[in-house]
Amino acid sequence: MAVKIRLKRMGAKKRPFYRVVVAESRSPRDGRFVEEIGTYNPLTEPAQIQIDEERALYWLGTGAQPSDKVRYLFHLEGIMKKFHEQKFQK
Repeated sequence: MAVKIRLKRMGAKKRPFYRVVVAESRSPRDGRFVEEIGTYNPLTEPAQIQIDEERALYWLGTGAQPSDKVRYLFHLEGIMKKFHEQKFQK
């Protein structure tokens, strides 16, 4: 099962907010997911990002591939840096 970490669109028309979810790569964008690990609201200034760091590191460690936008959000939160430090510490 190929797993991806990606954004699930929620909210109203022209007023989106997103949930950061772990989902099988073949499922639709707003379809079934394995676990919700955070939220992202691009409409606030500055954009509001809330991610469960422990679960994100767990899923990255198991081989889940983040989408480009999620990778950028993880970078802003410092999660990618911690993941690389853990990975190359061994």
